[in-house]
Amino acid sequence: MSLTSTEYYNRDVSWLRFNHRVLQEAADTRNPLYERIKFLAIFSSNLDEFFKVRVSAIRQIKTLDKGLRKKLITKPNKLLKKIKKEVNLQQEEFGKIFREQIIPELKQEGIELIDYTQFSETQQQFANVYYKENLEAKLTLDANNLQESALFIENEKLYVATVHDEQLVVFKIPVDSGRFVVLPAENDTHYITFVDDILKYHLTKVYPENTFHSIKVSRDAELYIDNEYSGNLLDKIKNSLGNRNTGQVTRMLIDQQASEDLLDELKDELNVNDTDVVLGGKYHNFKDFFGFPNPTNKELSLPDLPPIRNKQLSSYDSMFTAITEKDRLLYFPYESFDHVSELLEEAAADATVTKIKITLYRVAKESRLTNALIDATQNGKEVTVFMEAKARFDEQNNIKWGKILEDKGAKVLYSYPGIKVHSKILCIERIEDEVPAYYGYVGTGNFNEKTATLYTDFCLMTKREKITSELMQVFQVLEREIIIPKSKKLLISPFTTRSTFLELIDQEIKNARAGKEAYIILKLNSLQDKRMIEALYEASNAGVKIDMVVRGICCLVPGIKGQSENISIKSVLGQFLEHARVYIFANGGNEKMYIGSADWMTRNLDHRIEVIAPILDADMHQQLRTFVQWQLDDTVKARIIDAKQKNKYVSKNAKAIHSQQKAYEELVKMNS
Repeated sequence: MSLTSTEYYNRDVSWLRFNHRVLQEAADTRNPLYERIKFLAIFSSNLDEFFKVRVSAIRQIKTLDKGLRKKLITKPNKLLKKIKKEVNLQQEEFGKIFREQIIPELKQEGIELIDYTQFSETQQQFANVYYKENLEAKLTLDANNLQESALFIENEKLYVATVHDEQLVVFKIPVDSGRFVVLPAENDTHYITFVDDILKYHLTKVYPENTFHSIKVSRDAELYIDNEYSGNLLDKIKNSLGNRNTGQVTRMLIDQQASEDLLDELKDELNVNDTDVVLGGKYHNFKDFFGFPNPTNKELSLPDLPPIRNKQLSSYDSMFTAITEKDRLLYFPYESFDHVSELLEEAAADATVTKIKITLYRVAKESRLTNALIDATQNGKEVTVFMEAKARFDEQNNIKWGKILEDKGAKVLYSYPGIKVHSKILCIERIEDEVPAYYGYVGTGNFNEKTATLYTDFCLMTKREKITSELMQVFQVLEREIIIPKSKKLLISPFTTRSTFLELIDQEIKNARAGKEAYIILKLNSLQDKRMIEALYEASNAGVKIDMVVRGICCLVPGIKGQSENISIKSVLGQFLEHARVYIFANGGNEKMYIGSADWMTRNLDHRIEVIAPILDADMHQQLRTFVQWQLDDTVKARIIDAKQKNKYVSKNAKAIHSQQKAYEELVKMNS
């Protein structure tokens, strides 16, 4: 099947539609006020990364040879215009939500976010003192006067600018002490202002005839090392990290009230054109709203859901004993990630443990887990860590931890040129009855204590020899002892994942044509790979019922007669980021289920080391099936992904099912 434009939704536009779902959460009055403010921050942070990475990549395509460019994307300029149109619409919606919903509701709670034109006399005096104590030493008047030096705007930093006496004057906004300033309360009302306004208030005295407008640029943040096959890759990454702040401008965000003179001056100095200009409000970097203060004693956020300790695991004195008895499943962030740290701490202290092997993709800055690995090396264990040095925006932290572990005696391996290690796996060798026994771990999310409180993920802990022996083969590949693993149970990218999934889909097609029950259920972060989409279209046409929960990018177009009429897709966004991947196939009544780290994107199937494990324990299978079904049945946080990705909520007339809340409540019951 060859896909036409109507059969395949553009991945970048689809990602923007995902970010629109984040914006919907900011507008959803069922969410507490400060939760909605958080979603505005997430939307802003997501969009910044999109421009730094995806828009940068599209711009790079424009520089390629025309023949090669046609193989990748036919009309990058057309796509960039489409992206800009979508972003502008979302920015307008963002501004409307902020002005017409958030600001009035803050006022109802006795909180007013004001600008410098609204300062009372007391607040003006406070602003003068704040400027003197916190800002003055960090500013030099006319430091950016272009008669003296060329203008350079740092990546993602905040500036105010004006044209004074036909000269461009630009000041960087110091945010070291925080973006928001709580002003003195008056008449039982709490006042908050942006640090931007403290600066602008001062500048009105220096430039009384001028109005300063906010600007921000996003620069190319992709390292472009994915296809380098020579030299020391780690050194290349170290040497390239600084480029993130000096790369080509991919977006100039500017206050829409700015004058044409100011806009023209900035475009000229920054070498950007109209396509790169995005008009916004008078404030940028709304990701700073993650730290928006609550000066009241009111509870304006969702209540914390403390991670639950798994009752079954906690009933054992040893994690090894618990895993020996049966396979174990954990569901983060509802269940505590401490169990994983405790497994490694026990392994570090256990005299019978000889080896620990682990892949690390994104590591927490402060990590109990890595401390356990250090303890293991100091206790004489052979510790092998595969550290992915190309984990976007975490390269520096990963390299730091790699150096620490190496200095403490661990064997640390870094990225392969041309391929990422995205799997989340662990294998522990323990001598039992004088022979090696292996304990394995396969997860859908990173070994990261922080994200394990924010992302929904599953992990499997097992002692099944059929799985642990194949996990050891993956580590042999990473240590370059073998080239290709021989796996029958695990799906391992880039070796067997694609082919196995295609075989499973093909079996569903055969079963449907034979009149047997045939269905596929997928829970993914992203669905982009054309070959997998073609296979799902073929399955739909054969009568296979396909239900999917796809959080982010979805390039499959569902509900099209003769193409995808048997495919239904939803997206669930809620308090936690849906990050788990689950793959379910009817298999003629003997249902097969897998969990793992791979989305159905070309990069996950062909260009990364990924590990996907079968769920072989019947209890675990049923439990996972229930969790996934709640997502499919969600009527509170689910949106329908239709052919145009309009993001309509599932009908509110249906019985309210909030899958995230339900999962937590069920796990509380199970573990009480």
